[in-house]
Amino acid sequence: MHSLDALDARILLARDDSPEAPLIEIASRLGVSRNTVHARLKRLRDSGALGTPSASLSPGAIGRPLLAFMTLSVAQQQIDSVYAAISATPEVIEVHTTTGDADLMLRVVARDTADLHRITQSVQSAPGVQRSNTSIATTEVVPHRMSPLLNRLAADGS
Repeated sequence: MHSLDALDARILLARDDSPEAPLIEIASRLGVSRNTVHARLKRLRDSGALGTPSASLSPGAIGRPLLAFMTLSVAQQQIDSVYAAISATPEVIEVHTTTGDADLMLRVVARDTADLHRITQSVQSAPGVQRSNTSIATTEVVPHRMSPLLNRLAADGS
């Protein structure tokens, strides 16, 4: 993955400030050429540093306002079948391997608690899942953010 520098950070922050701004406007504000902005954004997308636009969509906007976190303990010999089952579940929007008591942490969205029950039952029935735990998020205190780190990078390069 590409390592960002201060100019990359400034470009991303400018896009956060004005998502609809044309690249020429961002370039003008930052004192660089439009081609520089375009090339840097393309490099960030191509390297995987910049995700897809749909990843920033609020699940509530598509009727899935309930957020829950599931941890799974799995039989390591069947990890591929677990990965396949959770990948086939559209409501599972993010998965990480973890250290500690659980093997996987899932971010799950649902319409309501009954829908969440359906989803958790489906995930729990995947071959290889040994144990699960589900916690419903009640309040978002700090939303997913990158701007504080980008501001630091833009200011002093760290």
